[in-house]
Formats: sequence, structure tokens, C-alpha cells
Amino acid sequence: MIIHGARPSPFVRKVIVFAAEKGIEVTVEPAGFGRGAEGYLKGSPFGKIPALEDGDFLLCDSTAIVTYMDALQPGEEMIPAAPKERARTIWYEEFGDTIVQAAGQKIFFNRAVAKRLKREPDLAAADLAEAQEMPKIHDYLESVLVDRDWLVADRFTLADLAVACPLINVGYVSAGLSADRWPRTASWLERVKARPSVAAAMAAEWPMVEPMLA
Repeated sequence: MIIHGARPSPFVRKVIVFAAEKGIEVTVEPAGFGRGAEGYLKGSPFGKIPALEDGDFLLCDSTAIVTYMDALQPGEEMIPAAPKERARTIWYEEFGDTIVQAAGQKIFFNRAVAKRLKREPDLAAADLAEAQEMPKIHDYLESVLVDRDWLVADRFTLADLAVACPLINVGYVSAGLSADRWPRTASWLERVKARPSVAAAMAAEWPMVEPMLA
């Protein structure tokens, strides 16, 4: 099974970690910005990353891919089956993929990615997102992590993974998540990052991230 994409992407990282948690062996092939292997170009006609190539089965979009993986490998599902837990997991994935990613992208792209692409960074937009958008996100997480270690089902699920992935990128270029102001959120994110699957993914992407931070 091949995952096409750039490892530092929150969406690519989500799929890599999800596969590891499910015990699915994958190979990661670089792709993005209209460039990549044939499986990527055919499987992602609109240039989205990640794309999945599983034999002759091609698929793009991280949500579609993890849904496929969860059904492919039965066991303790990363997307819980119980109706309320399943619904909450889908909400948190949407929250991570849209609200958190939208704010986080302004920070990570403008402080790290833009210069690698030889684009003019909008540092004011990054500063504004850090000052105004991220605290609302941290406040919300702090409110839902009362008396619990994980967002759903008292265990690590897609909910935690999807929300944490864009926050990991923000953390590369921002110290805005204060453990004094948001202790539960900071502790939860450290628990996510300490999981072997997440730690391995971050270690593998670091050679690509480090030059962006220079």
C-alpha cells in the first residue's frame, strides 16, 4: 500500500499514523503541487494530498483513506462504532480538518513553507491567527478535555489524531500553546505526540521540516 504526499502535511501525517495504529504497512512516496508518481496523478485528479494506491484501488482525501483503512483492518476501530462516539469522532475530524487547519495553515505556511516555495510570506496574517484564532481553539479544547485524557471513548481515536495533526505543525513555528493557560490541552497534545505511531511519523518528517525553520 502506497501513500502519496508530503510527510509534513497534517493530512498526510494523519493517514500515516492511522495506518500505523491499524497495523497496516505503507510506503510513502513524495507527491504534491502537481508532481508525483503515476498512482498519485491518477488517484488524485485534483492534486489533493494524500492519495492512496492499494493495488489497482486509487483514492484521495485523508478522510476517505482512513475510512477505507478502518474497514479494511477490523479490530479496535479508530472510528468508534457506538453512535454517539462515532458522531463525536466525525465532528472532531471536521473540526481538525477545517477550523484548526485553517488557522494553523496561516501560521505554518507563512512562517515556514512560503520561503521554501520562494513566495512572500504574510507574517502579519500568521501573527493575527496566532493571537486571535488559536486561543479560541485552545479554549474549546480545554473545555472538552475536563476529566478525560482523550477526546472520545477514553482512548486514542481518529478524533485526537485529526485535531492534533494541524496543532503539531503550529507547534513547529509557535510557542502559543501555553501550558499555564491551557494545561489540559498542552498535556493532551503531548500524550498524542508520545504515541509511538506519532513519534515515528514526526521523526521521519523532521528532515523535511528542519530546513523550513532555518
